[in-house]
Amino acid sequence: MSKKIFSGVQPTGNLHLGNYLGAIKNFVELNDNNENECIFCVVDLHAITVKQNPRELKDNIRETVATFIASGIDPKKSIIFNQSKVKAHSEAAWILSCTARTGWLNRMTQFKEKAGKDKEKASVGLYSYPVLMAADILLYDSTHVPVGDDQKQHLELCRDIAQKFNNDFNVDNFFIVPEPLIQKEFSRIMSLKDGTKKMSKSELSDLSRINLTDDADLIINKIKKAKTDPLPMPSNLEELEKRPEAKNLIGIHSSLTGINLEKLINEFSGKNFSDFKENLSQVLVDKILPISKEIKKLLNDKTFLDKILTDGYEKADKAASKKIKKIHEIVGF
Repeated sequence: MSKKIFSGVQPTGNLHLGNYLGAIKNFVELNDNNENECIFCVVDLHAITVKQNPRELKDNIRETVATFIASGIDPKKSIIFNQSKVKAHSEAAWILSCTARTGWLNRMTQFKEKAGKDKEKASVGLYSYPVLMAADILLYDSTHVPVGDDQKQHLELCRDIAQKFNNDFNVDNFFIVPEPLIQKEFSRIMSLKDGTKKMSKSELSDLSRINLTDDADLIINKIKKAKTDPLPMPSNLEELEKRPEAKNLIGIHSSLTGINLEKLINEFSGKNFSDFKENLSQVLVDKILPISKEIKKLLNDKTFLDKILTDGYEKADKAASKKIKKIHEIVGF
């Protein structure tokens, strides 16, 4: 059965290996399936929930598109656009915020994590972010949404909002209630400096992550310096679970090559980490270096990137405008 898939990536710059394995690699596979209709949105409205440098934001939007294309997403097969261009997103977010309940938003754990101890100083946008995410998804009659662990709760909220709107206005199935698409055989990618923390661009040390724009020497150096423990490579899955840094590095290898964890453990069991790191470095260079080179090449052609965004906007706006017009009629505008 064909799927209508919506997903978004924030244009915060320096997309890294965690973004690639957690989202973009999956996007490419979804895009390659001719039965899928894919919409990939550069969610710049979401990005400004925390303060952004306006000039950098503009560059980061283009860099995100360049990363999509360099990774293998075909703009002829999928719609790629930036969220702020399609005015229906902001408008639908307001209307749906009148359907969503504050109790639902109060339960969102990601807001608590991002706002930290001083949540009184967090922006209203950061708090209501999941309602805008619901608008993004529901405007396009999306049937499926790829989600990681950190977004599952937001998709549940989206489903609740869709069902409540349909019930409140007695419009069965007006908003399609989307299903989650969970990646199979995916290891969560953690920091190279701390196997208990997620890989993130906000971590101060650049050695904590593999950026998608890194060159071969940088990749090899970062893996060489990646944190490990003093023991040899683990010999079974049970042992692996107790060793976060080893688990992260083996998980990266498995996610890139498709070789299951058990097979990798058997191959490197008892060996020194240096042997495994050398092998992993080569795997990373083979996969990331072509993407890095293509991103840099595409960033030199802003006209091409802007054309992709314009073409995507025209298609997205056409669909979203039809949906928002029907929403107006339903609510009585």
